[in-house]
Amino acid sequence: MTGQPARIVALGAAVGIGAALIANVFVFGIGWLNDLLLISPRSRMMETRTDLLATATVVVPAIGGLAGGLIHCLIGERRPQAPADLIAAVQSRSGHAPFKDGLLSGVSAWISLGFGASVGLYGPIVHLGGTIGSGLARVFRTDVTGGNTAIACGVAAAISTVFNAPIAGILFAHEVILRHFALRAFAPVAVASVLGFVTANAVLPQPPLFQVGTVEIRHLWEFGWFVVLGVASAAVAMAYMKAILTMTEYAGRLPVPAILRPALAGAGLGLAALWFPEILGIGAETLRLAFIPGAFTQWELLLVLTLKLLATAWCLGMGFAGGVFSPALVIGSLFGALFGSVLGSALGAELSALVVYAVCGMVAVTAPVIGAPLTAVIIIFEMTGSYELTIAALASVSLANLLASRYYGRSLFDRQLADRGLDLSGGRSTIILDSRSIRDLVSDRCVRIHPETPVEAARRSMGRAGSADACLVSDDGRYCGTVRLQDLVAVDAKEPVGHWRDPEAISMSAETSIWEAMNQLREFVGEGVPVLDDDSRLLGTVFESDLIDAYLELLESTRREEHAAA
Repeated sequence: MTGQPARIVALGAAVGIGAALIANVFVFGIGWLNDLLLISPRSRMMETRTDLLATATVVVPAIGGLAGGLIHCLIGERRPQAPADLIAAVQSRSGHAPFKDGLLSGVSAWISLGFGASVGLYGPIVHLGGTIGSGLARVFRTDVTGGNTAIACGVAAAISTVFNAPIAGILFAHEVILRHFALRAFAPVAVASVLGFVTANAVLPQPPLFQVGTVEIRHLWEFGWFVVLGVASAAVAMAYMKAILTMTEYAGRLPVPAILRPALAGAGLGLAALWFPEILGIGAETLRLAFIPGAFTQWELLLVLTLKLLATAWCLGMGFAGGVFSPALVIGSLFGALFGSVLGSALGAELSALVVYAVCGMVAVTAPVIGAPLTAVIIIFEMTGSYELTIAALASVSLANLLASRYYGRSLFDRQLADRGLDLSGGRSTIILDSRSIRDLVSDRCVRIHPETPVEAARRSMGRAGSADACLVSDDGRYCGTVRLQDLVAVDAKEPVGHWRDPEAISMSAETSIWEAMNQLREFVGEGVPVLDDDSRLLGTVFESDLIDAYLELLESTRREEHAAA
């Protein structure tokens, strides 16, 4: 292996090791903070001073929110970055994730999680991995395609590290971030994921999210109920996504400065946690308990999953930095356990172990939220090694993802980007064309004529330039309209040319995207379109042929990235 392929694989290796180290330190640091600040169930159980425990429950999340709000003031868009931003960077072919903003977002998420906010762990780790990949891509001086691949390498290593699932890491990077399976990207992403797995198990290894013993599906007819569970889980996933988006919209209307909203959210969360401490933090202990028969009653399962859903929407909507993956796992496992428990009571039959239903619910709720059904199923297989449990999870995921995508889009990430004006539903080529302006295509090869110029002089100017169109420009350079040579053939030669301007002529701003420009030219007849600045001054003309060339060039660069063999 020589040249560019070797270089990109070496980049993947560096990213994989770096992302794994950061991920493990990140997780270790959160656990340390949770124990120190009386957030973790173990530390709360060991604390005998009830007044201190109650004070910490309310004050600690509020302080974490205040710290996060202050950090967000240092970030470019004054909000924490998330996996959706990585998707936007890759799908628009920018190949760049801002390094400073990514690190600050990671610090803010570490504080949020360490101080007990009900947000996800894996989203921040994924974003940190992608940020590291983007940073190292600049060190390696790669092109845009290499930058996109490096981001995917960091994401793959992050998933591989936190779940001990290298295959799932590879799938997630391709399924969610790249959204293609080019061979050129597969090799470095696979290397990053595998090295992330090895590094994570060699340096500060973390315990698995959950452990499942040997399980079996008692009755084949239960697969029908797994499908029903998937349909019900789709509704839960949509409710979860709707709650987050609604709370985000509501928070924007609150008469509270953005810098203080996370602190307010932390205080509110702490007050609720005085009665229901299960809503604090990541919720890993709650997830594990959901797998144990009798750990929760049916009413407790319903109550805790509802409160966890609302608490997560509250925290994320109010501005805490964090992800949606971990809470979805907790909510899904609680819902699956509730479904299995209620089903067993209703049928009066001995069903498969409760953990089977909990895992199916967990995967069926999570997959639509993150838009990664294959990844969710493979994570189960890699973490449990159970083929039967994996097939049961697949039965639940199949319809869950289909239904949720029909009513709520591919994922919460895509919905968040759509709300910011980046619609991924039209495909990657549309995104790329819509993200490039026509400014670089503007040509000064246009005939400029004053509106008071006689028709005869205008005809001579257009003839010398070999142009069938001319732009009417005032003394101060402002665009006044367009005239066509064909309209000037049989008119009075001494009449001002401005009288014959085309009433249907169109013009564009220099910031008009290539996609928008091409749509405007669907029924256009002529050589070029005037391009104006914000003060209506003529900058030049964009020609239809130049737009088509730019369109084909962008499509070709996308095709090379998505179908390159090496």
